[in-house]
Amino acid sequence: MRTRPPLKLSRLFRPRDPRFWLMIALNLLSAVLAWVLRTYPLVPLATALMAVFALGNALLGMRIAFDLLRDKRIGAAGAARRDHDPS
Repeated sequence: MRTRPPLKLSRLFRPRDPRFWLMIALNLLSAVLAWVLRTYPLVPLATALMAVFALGNALLGMRIAFDLLRDKRIGAAGAARRDHDPS
């Protein structure tokens, strides 16, 4: 049986990792699309298309977040501590 690495919330914040910024951008875009869907009356085709994009962005953002949580590589905080360690 394959064991998964534990999920650590501290692994999510990695400003030096491009996946972190992609996750932020996708989640912001999903929020904007959801806001547009609720604010403006659109034709059904445009509503369906924007809903699919919003859900796709949210799912992709969550997938990236789970990848970051499972990644065992040292995050930005750990790299900063390692760089300033005199030993």
